[in-house]
Amino acid sequence: MSQDIGVAVIGAGMAGRAHAHGYRSAGTVFSTGLPPVRLVSIADINADLAQDTATRYGFERADTSWEAIVKADDVDVVSVVVANSLHREIVRELAAAGKHVLCEKPLAPTPADARAMIDDVEAAGIVARVGFTFRRAPGIAAVREQLRSGRLGRPLHVNAQYWTNYGADPKAPMSWRYRGGPGTGALADLSSHLTDVAEFLAGPIEDVYGAALSTVVTERPLPLGHVVGHAHVEVGTETEPVDNDDWATYTARFAGGATGEISTSRVAFGHANTLRFEVFCENGAVAFDVTRPGEFAIATGGLPAATDGFRRVVVGTDHPYITGGLAMDATGIGVGHNDSFVYQARAFLDEVAGRDEEIPRCASFAEGLHNLEVLDAVVRSATAGSPTPVAAPTSVAV
Repeated sequence: MSQDIGVAVIGAGMAGRAHAHGYRSAGTVFSTGLPPVRLVSIADINADLAQDTATRYGFERADTSWEAIVKADDVDVVSVVVANSLHREIVRELAAAGKHVLCEKPLAPTPADARAMIDDVEAAGIVARVGFTFRRAPGIAAVREQLRSGRLGRPLHVNAQYWTNYGADPKAPMSWRYRGGPGTGALADLSSHLTDVAEFLAGPIEDVYGAALSTVVTERPLPLGHVVGHAHVEVGTETEPVDNDDWATYTARFAGGATGEISTSRVAFGHANTLRFEVFCENGAVAFDVTRPGEFAIATGGLPAATDGFRRVVVGTDHPYITGGLAMDATGIGVGHNDSFVYQARAFLDEVAGRDEEIPRCASFAEGLHNLEVLDAVVRSATAGSPTPVAAPTSVAV
């Protein structure tokens, strides 16, 4: 592709803005040669929010419906960043219009919906990818390199948490995040990310067991205005029951033999946004905390007791995404999660443009389907109280 690439984002909330930021900056990282990126439209049913986001990130216009993006002749690439219950319909229509799609996680409400989406995008012949953004954190990518090098030996156990507190206040207003039934709450919102990270590091999950889903805040007040992201707005006296999960926890068995404990919550006081993990191996261990995305910790065997333990490693030019990925690309400068959206946008645009793979491609829809199959197995295990197998993935993480 030699002509410019017209970009739109459907959804102007906090994640939509992160996508907009990613596209705005994608041409500034790594090698030159990416075709010019035209920032065309931000679409959201909240017209004021759409216009504000378009203005802030330099997009040409704001639209108030996703259908407008489908019909737009000047749009080639679209990020879908709305409630996952809407993904299937929107992606189907975008694919039919020949537009390339980067869809936020989870890919769809159910594995069946994801399979239908795969059929739609394959029939259309478009590039269709899923936004598992945490793969782009330099610290996580560096941990993956350590594990793949074999120096630490075979992974034995993954201990991972994604704890947040956006739902801890019972006065937080009702929104789509609190509707949908078992497995559509913390499991879909947070475990989709954490499960992908766990498999990115330790390989595919083969079985889940010991799963538990719980709802702590059983009803929430209805908002009197638009709810954007996790923000609080004025609420009325009327309430609505919460029918999905505040906590989701499960034990996993990986195909390579490792076990894992995966825990997520949206009501964890004291944790604004804590994704962290430890991977214990035959000859050592690695650890990561997303509040410090530009570093990781490593422990190795054979050290005397006086100096044994984890030691901090700051990612730098010898690690993924730093060289060429920052304006000041030197060790110790620091990175943030917003940088990961830039790297994700660049990888997606490179693929759309037919350029060689400079950084890893984004996750495929097949990987998005596998992620949903793991989450579906968690729900079935929690319901039945028994171990539940997961179908083998049809593709591996890039």
